[in-house]
Amino acid sequence: MSDETRVEWRDWGPEAFAEADERDRPVLLSLSATWCEGCHEMDATTYAEPRIAANIEEGFVPVRVDVDRHPRVRERYNMGGFPTTAFLTPEGRLLTGAGYLDVDGMRQVLESVRTMWADKGREAGRIPRALDADLPPSGELTDAIESHLAGQLEAKYDDEHAGWGTDAKFPLPRTVEFALKRDRSRALRTLDAVRDHLADDVDGGFFRYGGTRDWGDIAYEKPLDTNAAVTRAFANAFLYTGDDAYLDPALDAVEFLTGDLWTGYGVGGSLGPGLGRAYYAAPSEDRADLDEPRRDLTVFAGGNALAADALLAAAAYTDDERAREHADRILDGLEGDLIDVESGEVTHYRGGDDVGESDLLEDAARVVGAYVRAAGVRGEGADVARAVADRAIDRLRVDGSFVDGRRAGSGLLDRSFRPLDANVEMATALCDLAALTGEDRYREIAHETAEAFAGATERLSVQVAGYGSLVGRLRRGTTVIAVGTEPGSDLHRAAWRVADHEKVIAPNAHADDAAAPRSVPAGTAVVLADDGASEPAETPDELMDRVSDVLA
Repeated sequence: MSDETRVEWRDWGPEAFAEADERDRPVLLSLSATWCEGCHEMDATTYAEPRIAANIEEGFVPVRVDVDRHPRVRERYNMGGFPTTAFLTPEGRLLTGAGYLDVDGMRQVLESVRTMWADKGREAGRIPRALDADLPPSGELTDAIESHLAGQLEAKYDDEHAGWGTDAKFPLPRTVEFALKRDRSRALRTLDAVRDHLADDVDGGFFRYGGTRDWGDIAYEKPLDTNAAVTRAFANAFLYTGDDAYLDPALDAVEFLTGDLWTGYGVGGSLGPGLGRAYYAAPSEDRADLDEPRRDLTVFAGGNALAADALLAAAAYTDDERAREHADRILDGLEGDLIDVESGEVTHYRGGDDVGESDLLEDAARVVGAYVRAAGVRGEGADVARAVADRAIDRLRVDGSFVDGRRAGSGLLDRSFRPLDANVEMATALCDLAALTGEDRYREIAHETAEAFAGATERLSVQVAGYGSLVGRLRRGTTVIAVGTEPGSDLHRAAWRVADHEKVIAPNAHADDAAAPRSVPAGTAVVLADDGASEPAETPDELMDRVSDVLA
């Protein structure tokens, strides 16, 4: 992270935990990121203080983890943000933890942990509740789930400043997308606030969040995942409204994604074209003092898949050639370096001799979603989506839902973790895949996955509103527009402009195409819903009439 730190960090792995066991010392785990400004500040102040560094070396085994390269470690030990400072037993159990610590704060925490260790030793360690042996509470999927989360949109909404919550304000793009179909006014007001407060008017892109209720105290990092998801949310808002107030921020973000975050050839020239992980801009008044923006140019599979999805959505709604071209280049790069299209294996990242884990749930979910979108926009991608989905189902689906990765590794990595958000992302991608291919098995697995969490509905709030979208689709079905033309025809372009961001488009769905979910007459489009199919439409205007008839 920074050469100013005086701490001799060990890498995450069995060697560090073996050292802790042999020395009978706690592990001090620092969760950090290249783009994290607070992490750099801790290195330059707290960890640069000689007495702090000496105390750490004497009484602890210090381990530094990049949270982007090791997401399973991040999810098990995150103390609510980054930097995180966690203290573990040599077996990886959690003793205590905190976020940013200045010199005095670190001194106090080190003394407190020493006292805890002297009094209780390893017995003080605990396993976080999310990693215990119990499965999440399952239940039946009912309309009440979607209604509950739709109600949370109103209950948790900040009428004065927009957005949800009363403390820090995050853009919550998936919540916005849920609200676009159920509470559009609040969704659009929130996007207005995101545009007015989190958009970087100097260099483009969106900042990570505002630290106060009124969107102030900006966190100036611009991670890929945030920018991709927010770009898609603005594009979807334009789909419903036709308003340039939402199109312009989307296209500005496309320029940032395909400009400042574009790597060309990732780390060490070993990766194909793709988007780097993040970019730290600094406040506009301080940028002259920063030699250059801090950029993490590692190309990650999940973030790039999410970006390709967003770029393809923008291209489909607007015919923006830059968005489409770079989405194609991202997918080509992923297939060249991070996706084995035969086996469906997705590698988290690759840089020189450094290779990330394979078979992470979030990566697989985003890849499936991106390739279903690609199949709908450019007519290619269904085979890759199938391969990745099938491998994830085979390797990550355990007892009715998905775990975040293989259950092996140091610390608590051998314990199952079933993140709701990633399960929702995967189940949603499987719904899309089922709609595209007509293969009901994917929808059945999505349904079972959603059921695995249904017993916890009353505890869910707006942060996981995407679960409501998923349940709504499983209850009502997904609207599919099967287009019997090549991608790019007027009829195909009109299908993408139907105001429903949850729809699935299946081009080339004419009678002689065996891969089509249902055949339609060549040169026409048919709207498919659970309770039937429309009459074929031959023109864009006829298609809009058919959509109105079917969805009325």
